[in-house]
Amino acid sequence: MCTSETFQALDTFEARHDDIVLASYPKCGSNWILHIVSELIYAVSKKKYEYPEFPVLECGDSEKYQRMKGFPSPRILATHLHYDKLPGSIFKNKAKILVIFRNPKDTAVSFFHFHNDVPDIPSYGSWDEFFRQLMKGQVSWGSYFDFAINWNKHLDGDNVKFILYEDLKENLAAGIKQIAEFLGFFLTGEQIQTISAQSTFQAMRAKSQDTHGAVGPFLFRKGEVGDWKNLFGEIQNQEMDEKFKECLAGTSLGAKLKYESYCQG
Repeated sequence: MCTSETFQALDTFEARHDDIVLASYPKCGSNWILHIVSELIYAVSKKKYEYPEFPVLECGDSEKYQRMKGFPSPRILATHLHYDKLPGSIFKNKAKILVIFRNPKDTAVSFFHFHNDVPDIPSYGSWDEFFRQLMKGQVSWGSYFDFAINWNKHLDGDNVKFILYEDLKENLAAGIKQIAEFLGFFLTGEQIQTISAQSTFQAMRAKSQDTHGAVGPFLFRKGEVGDWKNLFGEIQNQEMDEKFKECLAGTSLGAKLKYESYCQG
């Protein structure tokens, strides 16, 4: 779905000032945020957000960007690309960017199940095999840690908002309110609560086949914090802890991820 022709065409993509970019490593909650932002748009415009194209910006045929010129604003642009691989027009035109992160251990487990559950994408014979490839960055979209290092440099930008998956799990309404304010959407407390009720993992999973077709249940598998404990062995645990220290210890993003709370103990 992501071809060299598409990437070449992506360089010419013309972003708009009111585009909303959702940047994340796979399985960090991009579909969740996509739903929330769609609901926010509906709340302020009373227009249901439509997805005429596959929402991941870098995936699809090379003609999609031409077709996207005809889409009404605001457009939601999901991506798994590094900051410096995004089209320059996103920064030139000052589009808003939501950067979504999830702790790396739960991300790894979710990505493993996604590979093995979803038809038409490569599967792995075992968790151990997947983990080895993941730690070498030899999985779809490369290394979680390379992605994190790249985005860490840009999280304090004027048009960038950091979102932590685990924070949303802890207080969804507060997270939705922050997202709305960042996007310049002014909603009542009642509207925020309504969107929150519609955006719980359970509510989204229940409607996943209606919203995402046959792949829906695989996109919304568990949504738990701490599911990594069911698969990680002791050596794998130590390996990822060391990788985190090597790549993110002492960084702004490293602190924001609350690694000790969610990945240790």
